[in-house]
Amino acid sequence: MTNWLDMPPVWLVGAMALAWGLDRLAPGLGLGPWAPWAGAVLLAAGVAVMVLAVAQFRRFRTTIVPRKDPSAMIRAGIYRWSRNPIYLADSLILAGLILWWGALLALPLIPGFVWVIQVRFIRGEEERLAAAFPTEFPSYCQATRRWI
Repeated sequence: MTNWLDMPPVWLVGAMALAWGLDRLAPGLGLGPWAPWAGAVLLAAGVAVMVLAVAQFRRFRTTIVPRKDPSAMIRAGIYRWSRNPIYLADSLILAGLILWWGALLALPLIPGFVWVIQVRFIRGEEERLAAAFPTEFPSYCQATRRWI
């Protein structure tokens, strides 16, 4: 059974809420006039990467749900550049919003979020992929980085 409260989108929304709250605690500690523009670029990039990655899951008809066994290993499209483009997209979205809000105190949430995702989700997903695709997955790991 899947615990729907322990899913990457929930962690992302939690990090976003915490970032917003930190910005409200210390307003005026902005990052400068460049930050909203950089935030908008990262936010748009995150959404674009997410759309491309989800399209590949649909194309290969495999589960997008963490902790479920994959029926296919995706190496095409955005997956040629990142083994985890959805998590990369989540991180870009979080970073984009933090910059958009100018939430200086929230910047440490980005590496914290990446660490949580890697420990709670990526490691298990990689184990399932290695078990399901014992010859293909190691060569994919050699050719494609985990994040970028």
